Amino acid sequence: MANPMVQQRGTELKQHKSWLSYVRRNYILYLFLAPAVILTVIFKYVPMYGAIIAFKDFSPRRGIMGSAWVGFEHFQRFLSSPNFYDILMNTLKLSAYGLILGFPVPILLALMLNLIRSAKLKKNVQLIVYAPNFISVVVVTGMLFVFLSPTGVVNAMITTFTGKPVSFMSDPAYFRSVYILSGIWQTAGWSSIIYVATLAGVDPQLHDAATIDGASLLKRIRHIDLPALRPVMAVLFILAAGGIMSIGYEKAFLMQTALNTPTSEIIATYVYKVGLQAGDYAYSTAIGLFNSVINVILLVFVNTVVKRLNEGEGLY
Repeated sequence: MANPMVQQRGTELKQHKSWLSYVRRNYILYLFLAPAVILTVIFKYVPMYGAIIAFKDFSPRRGIMGSAWVGFEHFQRFLSSPNFYDILMNTLKLSAYGLILGFPVPILLALMLNLIRSAKLKKNVQLIVYAPNFISVVVVTGMLFVFLSPTGVVNAMITTFTGKPVSFMSDPAYFRSVYILSGIWQTAGWSSIIYVATLAGVDPQLHDAATIDGASLLKRIRHIDLPALRPVMAVLFILAAGGIMSIGYEKAFLMQTALNTPTSEIIATYVYKVGLQAGDYAYSTAIGLFNSVINVILLVFVNTVVKRLNEGEGLY
């Protein structure tokens, strides 16, 4: 009777040989994949070594390994700081409101684009709605300051009806609205591409059959288009919710003024100020690591919830 260990070893060798033969046959594909893997390792995994700074009293002169360990001192310092709650809530509110208000817009835009029958008109509309995505954040912020200034076009119309301008860019009450709405305007068209591509794969005969059966436009969207979009919507929602704490500092920092700081100061801008401007690298690294851990927790939680609500379909 053959030894089970010998049989298992033989099976492993066969699998190893078959894998090597597969790689040899398709080595061109692996060569195409290599640059992406190398760049991901260099720019995503290698920098993880720098996370050690969060647990050290880092000094550029002594280096990472030469600096003394301080454990969770920097995390405790951030959690006990007087502005921790305000910064955390500003970040969560800005992300959550942006997700709630901005996530459905690309879906609605894709559904509307899918209803356009003229190919030429559809291309022109797509060109118009995709264009804002290619405008840099600096230019968009500059446009906001020009249009929403007390002497800008928007306030000129408001003054006509109310008699006084509105301080959109300096009043903390308007910061989130301006930030979120301008972000939706800039990214909605580009974000709708994947939904438009998904709808393009829906069999037109399903719509024809539903029309013959007397289904209205809304019923066709509900029973044909939305079920086709549901898997894509689930994945994109999980990714968006998992990155709810990952707001880039650029736009918030550029829109920030001395007057709207109570609502515009988020974790990203705070890290930039204490890390690059103040030079407290260890403290800023600890804040950034705290932010990343919260993102991972949210990603796992949202993925679990979506899988339960979406018949087991999730990100992983």
